Amino acid sequence: MLSELYQEVILDHGKKPRNFGLMEGCTHSAEGFNTLCGDRVRVFLLIVGDVVKDVRFEGEGCAICTASASLMTQMVRGKRIDEVETLFGHFQTAVTSEGADLTGLDELEALVGVRQYPNRVKCATLAWHAICAAFDSPVSQEVS
Repeated sequence: MLSELYQEVILDHGKKPRNFGLMEGCTHSAEGFNTLCGDRVRVFLLIVGDVVKDVRFEGEGCAICTASASLMTQMVRGKRIDEVETLFGHFQTAVTSEGADLTGLDELEALVGVRQYPNRVKCATLAWHAICAAFDSPVSQEVS
């Protein structure tokens, strides 16, 4: 029954991703590409101080990749950069290690089953790698 609920979460976010699309006026952006399956995700951030005030993504990928990016955008908005990095570390451990602590993952827990399919772990973590890369990739704003 729990696995059915998790499948629903993945299908819902995969078909109707939240926070999908370009962001005008983003301060940071980065792209992730999975050469094994062709998933491609671009993350856009509005960072004020050290807080993620807004986040969006675009790209093409499998249901797991899209669902993970969608769930990520919902979880990181309003968090400090260090909190996002900690959450990513926690999530990455959960999708790669049997018996990992799932506390605080909320709906991300739906993706933990990918650890049984090592080739799919990259699908679930691609957007997370992109968001961490975006922290170090400020977008230059042209001034006229």
